[in-house]
Amino acid sequence: MDDLEFVHKFVKGDIQVREEFLKRYSRLIYNYIYHVLTVKGLNDYLSYVDDIFQGFILFVIEDDCKRLKCFKARNGCTFATWIRQLTINFTRDYLRKIKPLFSLEAESNDELSLKDILMDNSLPLRESLSIEEKLKVLDYCIELLSREEKYFLELNFNQGVSLEILRDYFNITRGAIDMQKSRIIKRLRECFKGKGFLS
Repeated sequence: MDDLEFVHKFVKGDIQVREEFLKRYSRLIYNYIYHVLTVKGLNDYLSYVDDIFQGFILFVIEDDCKRLKCFKARNGCTFATWIRQLTINFTRDYLRKIKPLFSLEAESNDELSLKDILMDNSLPLRESLSIEEKLKVLDYCIELLSREEKYFLELNFNQGVSLEILRDYFNITRGAIDMQKSRIIKRLRECFKGKGFLS
């Protein structure tokens, strides 16, 4: 049975195919989840592997297997490859939900906090803003970033993953990873300025 037929039977509720799915893909899914956590240096989250796995299985079957119905086997994409990407995306999303909120004091590996980066010492910070207001503005500005930019920010600042490791993870040059960080900082600065952080 080819991948499309396998998925079709799974979606239709074939018990044998669903059992076969668990036999065939459980180990791969576990490995992908573990890989995402370890490659990114998120060893503190390894205790979540089982929870992420169970969440992923529910995610696959929820809404009448809505996600599985998206698999079309186009361009030679195998079901295993497709499940790999789905697992990686799900794991990233799961981590975003359980991670602590960004802190203005959180430092990246170069020992700069978001507050240090966002503050322009040549322009005074609006004194009237409370810490809570500043964090609300920070959260607002972060929400405007793309998914990948948020993920980069989380890894580099909140988790302290070095730019070298991120370069390997994203499979881009060191110059490109530096440029990405600069672009994110610029966008956050512009957002902060627009919200009255910088006069």
